[in-house]
Amino acid sequence: MAEKRILLKNCEVIDPRDIDTYLDRDGFKALAKARDEMTPEETIGEVKTSGLRGRGGAGFPCGAKWELARKAQGDEKFLICNADEGEVGTFKDRYIMENDPFTLVEGMGIAAYAIGAKTAYIYLRAEYHFLLDVLNSAIDQAKEKGFLEHLDIHIREGAGSYICGEESALMDSIEGKRGEARFRPPFPPTRGLWGKPTIINNVETLMNIPQIILNGAEWYSKLGTEQSKGTKVFSVSGDVERPGIYEMVLGCELKELVIDLAGAKNVKMAQVGGAAGKVIPYSMIDIALSYETVLGSGAVTVLDESRDTIDFVYRTMEFFAEESCGKCAPCREGTEVMVEILGRLAVGDGAEEDIQALEDLSNVMMLSSLCGLGQAAPIPVLDTLKHFRNDYENRISQSVFLRSLRGINS
Repeated sequence: MAEKRILLKNCEVIDPRDIDTYLDRDGFKALAKARDEMTPEETIGEVKTSGLRGRGGAGFPCGAKWELARKAQGDEKFLICNADEGEVGTFKDRYIMENDPFTLVEGMGIAAYAIGAKTAYIYLRAEYHFLLDVLNSAIDQAKEKGFLEHLDIHIREGAGSYICGEESALMDSIEGKRGEARFRPPFPPTRGLWGKPTIINNVETLMNIPQIILNGAEWYSKLGTEQSKGTKVFSVSGDVERPGIYEMVLGCELKELVIDLAGAKNVKMAQVGGAAGKVIPYSMIDIALSYETVLGSGAVTVLDESRDTIDFVYRTMEFFAEESCGKCAPCREGTEVMVEILGRLAVGDGAEEDIQALEDLSNVMMLSSLCGLGQAAPIPVLDTLKHFRNDYENRISQSVFLRSLRGINS
């Protein structure tokens, strides 16, 4: 299957610093259509009918979220574009903002009109500081052309923290607090930023909006599968010949992406969805990429047969232990214990009870952690235990054997 560029159709085609090149390609026609021909409720209905789901990883229906905020009580409402993109192996939003900031601005304009927000924020990853100028330029040019009379868009740079990609920690960061996950409910559409109704969509989600409004929900809903409509932008990296950004219709096979397009060879596994994503062995390479099966944020990291399974999981868990905000004990303590166990396994000092300990601890963390970091951190552990259990058992057997030899020799 070849790429189908819908969201990326302007990337490397228009000049990201010249709004006229965007206007020449139907730019801001969708915003004009929504504001001149549709009520906010009709705009939300179109998004609901399209079947668009959030592209940040959770996959919540976009239109339903907007509807909650539209109906929420309060004169002041906010829109936030999550451009933090801290997920390991994800760089699609960076590519989008660098090459087509105008579609993002237009998508935010439509979203704000639909929910009744007059103020919006782009929460930009700290490491993406170099994109500040191109984003500010796009916003300023859109204002000068009269497209943002109903909306003020501000940019807030992130705190360099992985946890601030989580929506409630992100709001704390914008408010000037330390980024930590909040207890929920209440949820952002009813009580979010500064206690006001708030919609948070990531960059890729908002890029879909102008296409849906301009071409119609029926057109959009014909793309993809029953539960996964549209296209998805993937960031492919790791052991591949052609790493980069690819846009595919949802429901395509993982094989088509990593082997046919990215040129992977001797694949051992692929992690889909970032550091907390599902680990797919080569035996399942034909799996469809969709919300019904496996998807996540769109990061796909390929590992070939030269890679060590336990070292891979150990490094991943080190990352989670470092990035945990520490607010809840299951995540704070659980990631540290996993690092200790996996670290011993990685250096050949494992014990027979380690596998059971990892499984038990994973279940506790997934059930009782406050936010998605602690809930999803054990996924790579459980997936590799499921698909590559022999790697763990062989490493433990070697450890036990070597310890017995040391005991004999002593």
